[in-house]
Amino acid sequence: MPHDNRAIIAEADPRPVERRLASTVGLAALVIGLAAAWYYAQAGLTLSHYDARAHLVVARRIVDSLTPGWVQIGAVWLPLPHLVNMPIVQWDWAYRTGYPSTLLSVALMAVGLAALAATLWRLTRAWPAAVAAPLLILLNPNVLYLQSTPMTEPMLFGLALVALWCVTRWVQGEGRGSAMPAAAALAALTLTRYEGWFVAGALVLIAGAALWRQGAWRVWPLALGIGAAVGGFLLLSKGSTGVWFVTSGFYEPDPALRHQLGDVSRRVWDGTGALGGSAVRLAGLLGALVCVVAVGRARAVQALPLALLAAAALPLYAFFEGHPFRIRYMVPIVVACGALAAMALSRLPRRLQAVSAALLVVAAVWQRPPLDAKAAMVLEAQWETPYRLARQEVTAFLTREWDGTPILASMGSLGHYMQEASHAGFGIADFVHEGNGEIWASARERPAAYVNWVLIEERAEGGDELAARARRNAAYLERLVRVAEGGGVALYRRVDAAPEGDEIRSARGSRY
Repeated sequence: MPHDNRAIIAEADPRPVERRLASTVGLAALVIGLAAAWYYAQAGLTLSHYDARAHLVVARRIVDSLTPGWVQIGAVWLPLPHLVNMPIVQWDWAYRTGYPSTLLSVALMAVGLAALAATLWRLTRAWPAAVAAPLLILLNPNVLYLQSTPMTEPMLFGLALVALWCVTRWVQGEGRGSAMPAAAALAALTLTRYEGWFVAGALVLIAGAALWRQGAWRVWPLALGIGAAVGGFLLLSKGSTGVWFVTSGFYEPDPALRHQLGDVSRRVWDGTGALGGSAVRLAGLLGALVCVVAVGRARAVQALPLALLAAAALPLYAFFEGHPFRIRYMVPIVVACGALAAMALSRLPRRLQAVSAALLVVAAVWQRPPLDAKAAMVLEAQWETPYRLARQEVTAFLTREWDGTPILASMGSLGHYMQEASHAGFGIADFVHEGNGEIWASARERPAAYVNWVLIEERAEGGDELAARARRNAAYLERLVRVAEGGGVALYRRVDAAPEGDEIRSARGSRY
């Protein structure tokens, strides 16, 4: 009889099992993540993606700038990753290597996967499903690579999975408990990457459906958290750029996919398969169907993992509007498929769940081996490597000849180069860029009147704003001579007297 009582108590209180599952999965994810980060660091791939370097620059420039302050947070990328990394990258070694920021990525991924295991146990009471999903996600070579870098995707994955857990707990309590943890997680997710806007919104909608009988209005604190985050970002955008929402000027439209919905859908579908493999993609699709059926049967709480698939809205919209194709934009869909696969596994007879979960993990690893040097994301991250190496000639010339005066360069196109130049001793305060407001506005109009040095990106995505101005106006680079080039970047130097513009001091006290 006592044994029966203990069994009843264990069934009634799933929290001990949930905690054990979460802690085990989290620890395993941390160990695997650290090992992968070390592997990619030894291979020299931690900062191979140009955006990995650019994100470090945005975090650093809040302090290291001709015009330091909150305006440097910017408005194209969402602010949370840069605010979190800001104190870290003021340490020169951390900024140049990216290693401490990578450790943050690994930790966030581990926490997120622990939260996913806890969520799936709550929803399914099937430990094979709760264990298989984190393995499907973390052992994917593309996810494993991204969590080994300072990119913003690991924070997106971690916060999305934590938000899923928080919302699930709150909904299972019928919305009677405090909504603060869920609202805070959703707000943080909203401030990380734009995919988070769609995932957060979907979580609130499904939560409202799950609480329909109790009153869908109960989700208002969650919606308020998202709204406050979006509102705060819009105010930041207006204050730093003068516009409420930056939608153009940071890429050259690609006509191949623009306004071609069928082609866009096919590329997103194929990209998901290229990243995750057909087994994970199919299992994720079946899991999505399970979630849809759950909504129809008034069990909408079990449909909450479906919200992760809302991340697909971003690549669909971006490519439809002409954004150049990036395989990286489908990695969040792979994460969603891994989580949704667990929902499909949970519908199998209990005696088949463990074997089926093991077979699915084996199939996924066979199709997309961890640490695969030819994984799509790893290859995409190295597209720019030949150009990065070629730009060393530009850096070498600057190191020899630079007179200490600021260098005009578009951070939107050459932010990654500014991080590269840090290895030669250059700080962000040594550059005049878009974040410098009126200083940038004046210098970009008449470079020779304000600066002695100009860096122009001439190749990537059709060239930067300075390249476009030079093409339109033959006199734009008057009194400037091309002195070095490499990797699509050209360096110009003023050849006559000192600039004639208003006297402004750089962070090092130089005048230009």
